[in-house]
Amino acid sequence: MSSEPSATGASPRTPRPGTQKSSGAVTKKGDRAAKDKAASVLPPVGEEESKNPEEYQCTGVLETDFAELCARSGYTDFPKVVTRPRPQQSFVPSASMSEKPVQDDQRLSASCSQNSLESKYVFFRPTIQVELEQEDSKAVKEIYIRGWKIEERILGIFSKCLPPLSQLQAINLWKVGLTEKTLTAFIALLPLCSPTLRKVSLEGNPIPEQSFNKLMGLDSTIVHLSLRNNNINDHGAHLLGQALSTLHSSNRTLVSLNLAFNHIGDEGAGYIADGLRLNRSLLWLSLAHNHIQDKGALKLAEVLRPFELTHREVVERRRLLLVKGTQERSRSPSSSRHGDSKTDRDKSQNLGISNVTLVDKAEKMQSMKAPRTIGKKKEKSGEVVKKEEKLGPGQSPTQGTPKKEDAPKAGKGKVTIPEQKISKGKAMKTGAKEKRSILLESEQLVVEATEMVNPLLEPVEHRDGKVFLPGNKVLLHLNLLRNQITEVGLEGFLTAVQYQVQVSKSKTSPKAPLGLLWLSLAKNCFDPQCPTHIMIQELMLPRDPVKAKVREEEATAT
Repeated sequence: MSSEPSATGASPRTPRPGTQKSSGAVTKKGDRAAKDKAASVLPPVGEEESKNPEEYQCTGVLETDFAELCARSGYTDFPKVVTRPRPQQSFVPSASMSEKPVQDDQRLSASCSQNSLESKYVFFRPTIQVELEQEDSKAVKEIYIRGWKIEERILGIFSKCLPPLSQLQAINLWKVGLTEKTLTAFIALLPLCSPTLRKVSLEGNPIPEQSFNKLMGLDSTIVHLSLRNNNINDHGAHLLGQALSTLHSSNRTLVSLNLAFNHIGDEGAGYIADGLRLNRSLLWLSLAHNHIQDKGALKLAEVLRPFELTHREVVERRRLLLVKGTQERSRSPSSSRHGDSKTDRDKSQNLGISNVTLVDKAEKMQSMKAPRTIGKKKEKSGEVVKKEEKLGPGQSPTQGTPKKEDAPKAGKGKVTIPEQKISKGKAMKTGAKEKRSILLESEQLVVEATEMVNPLLEPVEHRDGKVFLPGNKVLLHLNLLRNQITEVGLEGFLTAVQYQVQVSKSKTSPKAPLGLLWLSLAKNCFDPQCPTHIMIQELMLPRDPVKAKVREEEATAT
């Protein structure tokens, strides 16, 4: 009995020391877990700063830079940078039978990998395909993005990782869902890239505003631009034509423009032709697979032969001629001297004074001064004799050195060129330096002339009170495949081709433009065997450099 109250009284009053220790240990473990959880939630000091994408220094390797910037920007699933797959070469069967089991094993492994679920869907995952340089396996040469929408955040990441790519030459975007906002961000990105970037391809990206002309601004460095399959209509062609050239500005960098697979009609073709009137940089133009008919074809053909200047163009031409005249006068300071000499000559002719009488007067003045200086000459005769011995019998000591009194007289009558006495070694060195400097200056002048000469300052032809400018002979390639042109439009191109062939035969300078070398008018609304089309082909066949090379190779082979 005594044991029961002691047991019952001991349990509530005096807890076991073991249980107290264990509960204390549990509470300590709970505190540590809470502290560890809080530590995992709250980042340490400075971690946010290290994860800031703005502070990341790109290494120039697109794969690592893009992945790091996407992770810092909060992307958990982002496109991977992969090497662009090359088209496989056609299989050539070999004589050895040992290759067959190896090929069978490759086909079996390929079929097994294709049957897996992952390999089926990995093809549809967004990727950034790159083409690398052969010499440097990490240097990206071209970028291909196809079939996934590019957001503004991705363009912000590109603005960080694309400029360090020093070998980047081309960017190709196919069906990436561009909008007016993302297109503007993409255009702002281009000047930040390497100066080697020359080719931009935006295909399958219809934009309602059709503001692709922003890619062809005056400060643009794009050389090759492809805008296929963008639903460009006559309004978009109007903007592109104005970007090619206007009365006061012209694009000087774009060499090729691809506008195939769009909705350009006669009106749009007229706008493109207006842009070609004063553009002297575009060499390659494709308007294939559009809706151009005879009216638009005639407008394009009109630019390839002498065309009449409008009133505004004539006024601008006169203004440019006045500006050019004033610049030439300000650049040549000797013009005023030549003008003064001409006026002096006119005055002397009006007074009846000839050069012979002027010489006679000078001789008389010298004879009048001669008696005064006889004594001085006698005193210095010995010195003169010594000088004559050194110089030679036929030369006087004062020969070639005009007197102070005669110098202004000689300057008025004739322009004297001082003789330069240079040793042989120095002459060779200075001659080489002068040749180099002259070559450099001439190259700069040629570059400035080709870049800065306005087409309105070209030699013109006046007929019936109208001013005709020579046609655009810079365009070499024109593709009008699969349009709606009939024989009426062919007549215009026949006239243009005949004119360019005649001009190319009579050209004197090898640097003169060649004119149209390749013209494609197939698959239009006319019979391919019609006489006009056959005549165009016969005229263009010897001008095509590719076909001429093939004929030469065939001739050498036979």
